[in-house]
Amino acid sequence: MNIFLKEYLTILKLEKNLSENTLSSYKNDISSLFNFLEEQKIDDPSNIKYEHLISFFKALNKAGLNSRSAARYYSSINGFFKYLLANNYITTNPIEKVPPPKIPKNLPPVLSVSEVDSILSKPDVENKLGLRDKAILETFYACGVRESELINMKLSDMFWEEDIIRVFGKGSKERLVPIGSSAIKWIKEYLIKSRPLLEKKSKSESFLFLNQRGTRLSRMGVWKIVLRYVKEAEIKKEVHPHTFRHSFATHLLEGGADLRAVQEMLGHSDISTTQIYTHIDREYIKQVHKDFHPRG
Repeated sequence: MNIFLKEYLTILKLEKNLSENTLSSYKNDISSLFNFLEEQKIDDPSNIKYEHLISFFKALNKAGLNSRSAARYYSSINGFFKYLLANNYITTNPIEKVPPPKIPKNLPPVLSVSEVDSILSKPDVENKLGLRDKAILETFYACGVRESELINMKLSDMFWEEDIIRVFGKGSKERLVPIGSSAIKWIKEYLIKSRPLLEKKSKSESFLFLNQRGTRLSRMGVWKIVLRYVKEAEIKKEVHPHTFRHSFATHLLEGGADLRAVQEMLGHSDISTTQIYTHIDREYIKQVHKDFHPRG
């Protein structure tokens, strides 16, 4: 079977140009299966049954392997069997009958409304960069945009009369998102008092938010802005730009917003992606019950 594995890894290297580290991971995962099968006296891929694979994954679980690592093993082995099947080395793929390991969905961290208010109150709006930062934070929370979407916003994406901002999401998919009065106020303040001081005609390219050099903000620059004010607000949670997106969606649902409307604002192509926020909402409801019910 090692001959088949060597051939498979060579194909991966030539056709997919994978790194040596990735190829090594594939080799280790599949070799672990071979070692297990050797104990079962199996040395021909065509003799591998799905029962053998189920036993293998049970052994991994018993050895203390977590679900994410088990899922990586599953992916590696599945790819190998697909290769064997495509090249007629086997007639059926035994792993097709084996359910993939379930990876638990970790609910993303969410800020409370008071925590958001605390962070938003920290920028010094008398300072040109502080005013810019205030506008950025307000936009994050008002629109639920990704950091990549925010840094690519142009002046032409603001539709003042409709109180709407145009956002270009993944795959340049365009959506229109309502923007609240607070964010509009601070963006206008920034455009009047701060952006003209940051703008460099030959460099700024009409991007909405600029750095000190007059160019588009980087993702790292946005991260630093968020982390600075989270620290100043003494928030102990792990917070990053995406946390505002999670908080935006959660607070809307807590307020009674329709799931489809939230899906549209977030730019999710599949509503199942948005449904994670209903789990967060349920956790919030359970916590409210615990905190305020006489027998909670």
